[in-house]
Amino acid sequence: MSIDYKPDMIPADTAIDNINSNQSFIAAFIQTLAAIFKDKGVLLMLVIGPIIYGFFYPWPYSTEVVNQVPVGIIDYDNSELSKTITRYSAASPQLDTQPFMNEQAAKQAIWRDEIAGYMIIPHGLEKDIKSGKGASVSVIGNGGYFLLNKNIQLGFSKAVGTVSAGIEVKKNVAKGAYLPTAKQNTQAIPLQIIPLYNQSEGYGAYVVPGVSILILQQTLLMGTALLIGTLYEQRRHHTSASGWLGRIGALSLVSFTMGCFYYGWVFNLHHYTRGANLVGSLVFLAIFFPTVSALGCFLGLWFRERERGLQILIVSSLPLFFISGYPWPVDQLPLPLQFLRWFIPTSSGITTSVQLDQMGASLTQVLPSLCLLIALFFLYYIALLTLEASRRRRDATH
Repeated sequence: MSIDYKPDMIPADTAIDNINSNQSFIAAFIQTLAAIFKDKGVLLMLVIGPIIYGFFYPWPYSTEVVNQVPVGIIDYDNSELSKTITRYSAASPQLDTQPFMNEQAAKQAIWRDEIAGYMIIPHGLEKDIKSGKGASVSVIGNGGYFLLNKNIQLGFSKAVGTVSAGIEVKKNVAKGAYLPTAKQNTQAIPLQIIPLYNQSEGYGAYVVPGVSILILQQTLLMGTALLIGTLYEQRRHHTSASGWLGRIGALSLVSFTMGCFYYGWVFNLHHYTRGANLVGSLVFLAIFFPTVSALGCFLGLWFRERERGLQILIVSSLPLFFISGYPWPVDQLPLPLQFLRWFIPTSSGITTSVQLDQMGASLTQVLPSLCLLIALFFLYYIALLTLEASRRRRDATH
């Protein structure tokens, strides 16, 4: 007795594997795009998440410059000069002053978080200055908040410096100098500070452009791992080498759009320096996102479960940012981390993005970083195909 096999008698998993094994780039590209917009979890990671981050992450830094920091003043001298210093300090937009009777009371206020620092005007300050002796005031700040501490030092320094310049002018006039000449002599070499790339000199303009690249990387990694993990659970993960390129291309296209949203809208909305080398920035995004997508495909195939990628990748964002070399000096990292960081796209991606979009660097100047990203893409892609072949042999065995 003979049995005639028909196409519909082939097991579903085997049929899908046979189709996917010969899947073309275009077919995989279209199928992946459709899967992204059908899967709410993947859509949340790749599209909705970056948009929400773009609205809300820069918001705490919207004021850019810290003003009206609460501080204390301890006036042991109680002279006309000390009262002048107190008035100038109170007039500073960076400080919100209040008097204290002694230093112990000011320290207790710091411990209660009522003030962030204080200035001590010593007894006999005016007398020492009139007699030509050296005199100084002391400024104490809470080093745990470096931005507040910077403003305290700067605000008090400007107030005391202005009063000191006035005293110097009066001394020169008393010696017979003309008033305009006396004013010029208080600063023989005028100092003019012109910020080049962070014109507002704010923390947001420094941190948001760099962190944005990390946000785009992490959301792409998690969304890709989520999608590939779902395909693995449905036994539809196998595909050809061109099929994997199609998947990578579709994922990269969606994230490239999100990158343009950040470069063209988010940075513009918050008035960050941007667009210094627009063509170079687009070239960077066109290289960066395929590299991250290839890594995400590899991790999704490695994790094999839909939620596993979220569980692992969501806690990796902060460590990846610190070892990128952007917020922390690279030479202060342990040697193993200094080597490992080069295998993470954001380690070169963050600085390359800032150099192109904010600082106006040319493509030639960032060419080593771009070449590293291209090398990482091929490394991830080869690792992905190797893992695909291993998974295929394992599945065939079982």
